[in-house]
Amino acid sequence: MSDLAQRFADAQAKIKPVNGLGNDVMLDMYALFKQATVGDVSGSRPGMIDIRGRAKYDAWVKKKGTSKDAAMTAYIALVEKHAK
Repeated sequence: MSDLAQRFADAQAKIKPVNGLGNDVMLDMYALFKQATVGDVSGSRPGMIDIRGRAKYDAWVKKKGTSKDAAMTAYIALVEKHAK
């Protein structure tokens, strides 16, 4: 496992027990995580009734084109900012 991948895994473990993060922060973390692990979003946007799915999809779309390493780095920085 590369150093970046290890730091990414450590960041995931570090943020898991943290509570009380705002929706914007949670959506940004979700989008960065998905971009780092899956890549660009695929599939169709969820319908109007699926508000949560639609918000997650929209957040992920904003990260489109971000490289895996850049998404991991941004995720780690976000975790460091919010996990004390």
